[in-house]
Amino acid sequence: MLESSTLAAANTSSCSVRLYQHMLGLLLCPAKSTLSNLICARGGQHADWTADYRLYSKERVDESVLFGHARDTLIENLAPGQPLVVGLDDTIVRKTGKKIHGSAWKRDPLGPAFQTNLVLAQRYLQFSAAWPLENGEARMVPIAFQHAPTPAKPPKNATPDQRESYREALKQHNLNRKTLELLEIVRRDTPAARHLVVVGDGSYTNKTVMRGKPEDSTYIGRGRKDMVVHYLPETVAGANGRPPRYGIPAPTPEQLRQDESVPWQEVAAFAAGKRHEFRIKTLGPVLWRKAGADLPLRVVVIAPLGYRLRKGSRMLYRQPAYLICTDPDLPLEKLLQYYLWRWGIEVNFREEKTLIGTGEAQVRTAASNQHLPAVTVAAYAMLWTAALQALATRATFQGLQPPKWRRDRTLDGKLPSTGDLLRLLRYETWAGVLRPGTFHHFVSDPTPDTNAQKPMPDLPAILFAAA
Repeated sequence: MLESSTLAAANTSSCSVRLYQHMLGLLLCPAKSTLSNLICARGGQHADWTADYRLYSKERVDESVLFGHARDTLIENLAPGQPLVVGLDDTIVRKTGKKIHGSAWKRDPLGPAFQTNLVLAQRYLQFSAAWPLENGEARMVPIAFQHAPTPAKPPKNATPDQRESYREALKQHNLNRKTLELLEIVRRDTPAARHLVVVGDGSYTNKTVMRGKPEDSTYIGRGRKDMVVHYLPETVAGANGRPPRYGIPAPTPEQLRQDESVPWQEVAAFAAGKRHEFRIKTLGPVLWRKAGADLPLRVVVIAPLGYRLRKGSRMLYRQPAYLICTDPDLPLEKLLQYYLWRWGIEVNFREEKTLIGTGEAQVRTAASNQHLPAVTVAAYAMLWTAALQALATRATFQGLQPPKWRRDRTLDGKLPSTGDLLRLLRYETWAGVLRPGTFHHFVSDPTPDTNAQKPMPDLPAILFAAA
């Protein structure tokens, strides 16, 4: 029994070391983030690599522990009484093989507006929590990453039992249901005294999410401009019959925006690198039939912001935004700022795919397609957690001198980019190995009849400036 316990502990230790090497290789390796490249990054290309693949296919990785470390560190750095703001969204990862678990035809969100393009891809659901900074700025850090595949359709000659099981699988693997499951886990692992604010886009502003959200939580989402809402019902003393559940119809968000009798309010919030003055209109408390008669809401209309493509060009305007909030008493400044923080999850998606290589691993099984992409996102989250902790202590980053064409060549007191952090990590890891330790510059000059040596690329510059 002692021997079996010792072997189990040794196996766990070896898995932990291998996982650490994979996560560090994800951040250091400038090549494609395939599992074979991670094996080469840890120097295991000439040994048996079976354990590297079984680390994920045999479910020996619990990525919730890694995300839990990032979430707990973030909560510890929140101010007392400050809520945990969580943005949620789903993304697709393109694939080329139809035998890969979870790959199916998905709508390409980056396709043109006039044509719906379909791509073979996997779908993942991610939660990112806001790490507040100075002046209203915040950095979103991933705290959950879940594979959300759609069930495979039965064949044309399927039996009634197969079709019924398919319909039941669609209900169980619904994206809204997975969202609520993850929300329950986040609410359970968050201290009870810490309020939870969930921010989503229009696809999650529905009856399932809004009514199924955990207790002691607030949902802020994007709504439709033609959303039909009602005022609260008026109680009439002495009236017979069942009391009404909804009052008279209220203006739709678009009608509220066009109503000149309702004045615009100026609200300041941080977005796109600086604070802006937003013009908003609000209506509440109101009731929405899809959310139910027992859930009062607040509708917020944000006027489109003006911008110029270049100095001196004509003013252009974006589309207005229509928000809905389940807490009518939430101050408008906080409501607007929390929603603007949600854009950070889109930045997470872009950097995870382009810089970290999420979804580039060539694996097929269901377990590998859940654990390995989640580990890449967890490595990204832990990189930013360490950086934000260092910034909270007013630490200065000692790294390479940025290129001369950079306008701002210092990082003191400023939020670095993910590329800056990757370059800094590579410098700290490899500088000692690549630093020359000989006196090669004391050699004598070559004779005049010797051919000049061919110039070689600068290895440190290639490795440190790759991100």
